[in-house]
Amino acid sequence: MSLVLQNVSKKVGKATHIHDVSLELPAGSLNVLLGPTLSGKTTLMRLMAGLEQPSTGRVLFDGKDVTGVAVQTRNVAMVYQQFVNYPTLSVYENIASPLRIAKVPRTELDARVREAAALLRLEPMLARTPLELSGGQQQRTALARALVKRAPLVLLDEPLANLDYKLREELREELPKIFAATGSILVYATTEPSEALQLGGNTATLDRGRVTQFGPTIEVYRRPVDRLTAEVFSDPPMNFVAADIARGVARLSGDVTLPCIGPLSGVPDGRVTLGFRPNHLHLRRLDGDAVSIHATVSVVEITGSESFIHVRHAGDEWIALSHGVHELKPDHPVELYLDPHKMFVFGADGRLVAAPLPAAAAA
Repeated sequence: MSLVLQNVSKKVGKATHIHDVSLELPAGSLNVLLGPTLSGKTTLMRLMAGLEQPSTGRVLFDGKDVTGVAVQTRNVAMVYQQFVNYPTLSVYENIASPLRIAKVPRTELDARVREAAALLRLEPMLARTPLELSGGQQQRTALARALVKRAPLVLLDEPLANLDYKLREELREELPKIFAATGSILVYATTEPSEALQLGGNTATLDRGRVTQFGPTIEVYRRPVDRLTAEVFSDPPMNFVAADIARGVARLSGDVTLPCIGPLSGVPDGRVTLGFRPNHLHLRRLDGDAVSIHATVSVVEITGSESFIHVRHAGDEWIALSHGVHELKPDHPVELYLDPHKMFVFGADGRLVAAPLPAAAAA
């Protein structure tokens, strides 16, 4: 079985929410929709489910055109960030509800409910009602109801956002395994690049209703097709700076020069935009080819294990991500190091010209 979107668009009044999206999701695949709030992730999932009809294009499931088929007649499971449970039913009955509608025999129903409850650690809570549960437990109940249905298409719209850190990390690891065993197509929406990387599978990056790239998650991360995709797939956002390449040297504002080595080697002379991720802007020299840059601190955000150092350099604003606590004062100078081996190179049209080798990008 497969899910295919063919040139799907969605308009509401004069506004276009989804622009000419074509995707093919094979059976048993894990597919991540990655993009910021209002990028179109939820609308695209609702079109896949049949909760909304496309303005143009077709939706095919297992080769059958289901564009006009209502969600009630499709076998689809969907879980939202804002979970929905039946408040007067027990956890057991909430999980069992799609099986009762499908008239699954009692013995099989009980076995499937208890199996799903065990996977999501809900066994001690089966007799409780949702109002007696924490927010995380209620979300796990909604996930169990989606799991027990064994639908060929499972849509998860930021389903872990309301869970505590430990359980969120565990479920990120377990969910792909749980649903892979069913052979279902799993579509998972998130705003977090780190979550997409942890889940793996395939990723579609979205921006304002457009899919900018779709492919194996690690490949999209390592080789974003354009600057827009690179921005979506970087948190904190990727840093950018204009550069002029001539005679083997890239000249940046502020009298900074980078040797044209690594991704810069072989790039034709002319104006380009260089991109580098915050974790590749360092407070100390880690590579012999790294170039020193003098900047000014704007603000430092300390998370405990990491520091996000916002700086200004010759009119550009960048973010450096450094491990540990760094108490740098606003408006004070700071010396940073930029490694030419870690550069992404984008042409005047915003398309990717060159990218770091995988080993360099991961370092």
